[in-house]
Amino acid sequence: MDTKKEKVVIIGSGVSGLTASRVLEEAGFSPVILEAESRLGGRLKSDHVEGYVLDHGFQVLLTEYPAVKKYLDLVALDLISLLPGAAIKTKMKTYLFGDPLRSFRFLLPVIFSPLGTLKDKWLIYQLQRELKQDSLDVIFSKEEFSTIDYLKKKGFSVGIIESFFRPFYAGIFLEPELRTSSRMFEFVFKMFAEGSAVIPKKGMEAIPKQMFKKLKHTQLRLNSRVVDIENNFVLLGDGGRIEADRIIIACETPKNIKGLETTPIHWNSCQNFYFEVDKEVVGGRLIGLVRDTNSLVNNIFYPTSIYGEVKKGKHLLSVTVVNDKGLLQEELITAITKELEMLFLFDYIRLIKSFHIKKALPKIDALEYKVGKDQVAISESIFIAGDTCSNASLNAAILSGEFAAENVIKSF
Repeated sequence: MDTKKEKVVIIGSGVSGLTASRVLEEAGFSPVILEAESRLGGRLKSDHVEGYVLDHGFQVLLTEYPAVKKYLDLVALDLISLLPGAAIKTKMKTYLFGDPLRSFRFLLPVIFSPLGTLKDKWLIYQLQRELKQDSLDVIFSKEEFSTIDYLKKKGFSVGIIESFFRPFYAGIFLEPELRTSSRMFEFVFKMFAEGSAVIPKKGMEAIPKQMFKKLKHTQLRLNSRVVDIENNFVLLGDGGRIEADRIIIACETPKNIKGLETTPIHWNSCQNFYFEVDKEVVGGRLIGLVRDTNSLVNNIFYPTSIYGEVKKGKHLLSVTVVNDKGLLQEELITAITKELEMLFLFDYIRLIKSFHIKKALPKIDALEYKVGKDQVAISESIFIAGDTCSNASLNAAILSGEFAAENVIKSF
């Protein structure tokens, strides 16, 4: 394969930037990736603390994402599947609710569950059948409603919305009001119904690490903060200058770059806490949801159900808070600890680490499946990529990187 002489610089080493680099390499380019932080991966990060793997925010990989199947080696990621359902905690009891067609474990709990009516259970089955018939292009061309209005229009009862849909999708969309587009709801519902929710044994950061390992002709420069773009040069915070014939901005566009003003991106945030506790209150590989809308805790999960017990008799508990109610960090930690003790009767609970993720998911109106060409090319030499372009998903991030790179190749 001939090596291209043209220089392409990619700003950002998340999955969008890494995908763009792979597509460019396959076309004969040797890109340079500039990353402001000391590690690659963008919003997919995993810390290792006291033998535990701590993802920055509870995240899962959906195996049915088309772009995931195209660009990731799922077998090599050593994935562990979550059970297709959830354990829903009310004030008095914990109920299992899930897909009995994919796990017999949920058959009797779903049949006898008081969380929804027989009509609700039939509507869920019907929705699965309906969305399996719809292509992703069809889903993203439908009229948009808020998710909460969509569920009401479909005829679901208040009981099933408040007990299952709201806490489950609040944890996915990171907003409890379910204002997120019905297109996104159908997309995610379809992906969950047709594939598996999985987590790599080494944490979600294993995904960008695998993607980078496959690159052969890409130069990665960490701790390289971009402060400006002038003509054919990218200017760095340390005073360095890198020549570039084409530039892909695979991150939020730096605000200080003149001439590249774009519509401000608004974000959904969350807080993620990791506690060491003395027992499992939810069966392994199952997400726990808290039914009470006044609760600080939205969902819990035991990461040690993925990679095994690290300390005898101790378990790692991930806790996600979508609405912190304006509490200061110390107040929030105290309140969450008390809430967990009351809900699950832990005899031992110790905070390991917490993450306040202010830019967890972009808020996007008029969702699309793929980004359009007019949204990719800012100028003849500058292109953008990222899930902020079309919809907030790993699938969209990968596709945008692919499309941006293809447009760069065509531009020469």
